[in-house]
Amino acid sequence: MSTLRVTAEVLTVHEHPNADALELAQVGLYRAVVAKGAYRTGEVAVYIPEQSVLPAALVEELGLTGRLAGSNSDRVKAVRLRGELSQGIVCRPSALTGVDLVRAASDGTDLAERLGITKWVPPIPPTMSGDVESAPDLLPWVDIENIQRYPGIFTAGEPVVLTEKLHGSACLVTYVADESRVYVSSKGFGSKSLALKEDARNLYWRAVRGHGVAEVAARVAERLGARRVGIFGEVYGAGVQDLTYGADGRRDTLGYAVFDVSAEVDGSVRWLNAADVLGDALPLVPRLYEGPYDSERVLELATGRETVSGRELHLREGVVLRPAVERYSPVTGGRAIAKAVSPAYLTRKGGTEYE
Repeated sequence: MSTLRVTAEVLTVHEHPNADALELAQVGLYRAVVAKGAYRTGEVAVYIPEQSVLPAALVEELGLTGRLAGSNSDRVKAVRLRGELSQGIVCRPSALTGVDLVRAASDGTDLAERLGITKWVPPIPPTMSGDVESAPDLLPWVDIENIQRYPGIFTAGEPVVLTEKLHGSACLVTYVADESRVYVSSKGFGSKSLALKEDARNLYWRAVRGHGVAEVAARVAERLGARRVGIFGEVYGAGVQDLTYGADGRRDTLGYAVFDVSAEVDGSVRWLNAADVLGDALPLVPRLYEGPYDSERVLELATGRETVSGRELHLREGVVLRPAVERYSPVTGGRAIAKAVSPAYLTRKGGTEYE
């Protein structure tokens, strides 16, 4: 899940091809459906991204009562309006009257707190929860930004690698060599430096034990002379999320695939090429493309059918982009890594979003 930032943005306004009374306001590569004439190209307005939870007063002010997602009808979700995908909300809330939005856009000011907007936190099913313990040595996963919101993360022609983004639940494994200690966590718990105590019923521990992930991490640590090794994988299947890839999270056919590896060597944590480091020791997420970065090609590959099962059982969630050579990005303030998500995935019915 991306970080939550509510910002003022300079808009580019396009015609809506199927509605005379509507237009499309573009922010980055996102487009949000707006009333015709409400905004003009070059003007500044507030952009509220998907997965934002709005206070009741703001929902009412924007005329969205009963029209948003979630049990309280207060969560922003991608929708199709007259055939066009609308991602996020473009508006000028009354709470910002007197605020210089042009300057806020230039400064990149985060307006979420001022507007009372919070980030949606997915529920945790019992199989993904459990007793936790403090784990300061746990290597955390990072939030991945959407390339459509931040298209400047990569430059045209830059060598990149695209892997399939799986709809499961992130499983974080950290092996600490000087203690011969293994920490297992989820993305949510990991962000709080908490690890799950071992439990044979727990989804993540089942995947880790079933695939010998800890043993692989120990071998990698020895080979690299690393103090810590982090292996980041996706656990998937029926009972995990609504997209199953032909696996069953309730049985021994629980799916697991690694999407990243990190290691602390000589006091520095670096990200490694999972295929180079692991070989065939563990299942890896499918690699879909290697070549020059092209935004249209990325968005094309984000759609279609999944390749994990080899049977194209259902739609694809999207793709994850990395540079061919790991680097820093001033756009993200950290790793140069991003995702692109399929519109069909965003607008599917009955989807689950556990973390």
